Amino acid sequence: MTITRERIEEYLEALYKLREEGKQAKTTEIASRLKVSAASVTEMLKKLADSGYVKHESYRGVTLTEKGLKAARKITRKHRLLERFLHDILNIRGRDVHEQACKMEHALSEDAEKALCRLLSNPQNCPDDNKAIPPCDRPFADCEKCIGQEIMPLMDLRVGQKGIVALIRGGRGMIQRLTDMGLTPGTEIRILKSAPFHGPIEICVRGSNLAIGRGVAMKIFVEAKK
Repeated sequence: MTITRERIEEYLEALYKLREEGKQAKTTEIASRLKVSAASVTEMLKKLADSGYVKHESYRGVTLTEKGLKAARKITRKHRLLERFLHDILNIRGRDVHEQACKMEHALSEDAEKALCRLLSNPQNCPDDNKAIPPCDRPFADCEKCIGQEIMPLMDLRVGQKGIVALIRGGRGMIQRLTDMGLTPGTEIRILKSAPFHGPIEICVRGSNLAIGRGVAMKIFVEAKK
């Protein structure tokens, strides 16, 4: 099998979506999403593991490493920004939005991504399935959600890992509810448990244990503590 950057990005994006959904990255699930054979998936996952993008864990199957997560967030961000552009600016609708974004994402440079983000006024969600657009990891002074350090969705932290709240997306009501729970910028969070199959994420905040849904967790962005 010839391994290309585009193919790597397709697999990383699929693995990232499964992680968002709280699903295990099983060979059959990946094969179904990418419309390839299970044998091809097995071979590709081995190459990704050899390159440091994924690892095998008991009872969890294939998981993204820190390197893999960073790359997966980057390509997912490009894809979802492109979906917003195609939908909001070019008025493309339906399945074509996703399919066109899939073709364009691999060629989108970082400078073009930056310009696209500005053009779209820093969008939060994609139009296809309303999933959150990962924030960029570069300190653009004119991008309100780029604050100079690498930030990630809360749900990307691993069990036992700590992070500092850097940014919360959402309306006034959402932000107020999270503030009432003690989730404010600068607050330290520790992941206690991540339930599979769309289940909640249990966190420790200011000495209290809280359970929050994955949809909410995708709106909270943190700087991971080493």
